[in-house]
Amino acid sequence: MLIGELAAACGVSARSVRYYEQCGLLTSTRSSNGYRTYSQSDVETVRRIKALLNVGLPIATIAQLLPCVLDASPRLDPCTNLIATLRAEVDRLDAQAAEIARCRSLITGILERST
Repeated sequence: MLIGELAAACGVSARSVRYYEQCGLLTSTRSSNGYRTYSQSDVETVRRIKALLNVGLPIATIAQLLPCVLDASPRLDPCTNLIATLRAEVDRLDAQAAEIARCRSLITGILERST
């Protein structure tokens, strides 16, 4: 499949696909006319990259994590060195969630006083 088809299938831009490739998260082959071509398995890879970016993981962490989650196994046995990094990300997300809850509470209080 071509870059536009991959991008459309995953809900990302072609520019994002090129960026993922530039960062080493994705590889393509070139057709005889020089166009990038991708396989069906690249769809799942791009969807995983997108999901990991959506939870706030930086590209560098995704680059380390992606090889560990590309097989069918849900375990990270070959990548135990990432456990500390992932725990730090969970702590960061917990802090972010607490801040969002605090802001929500503040706004809710303002709304309750204004009605």
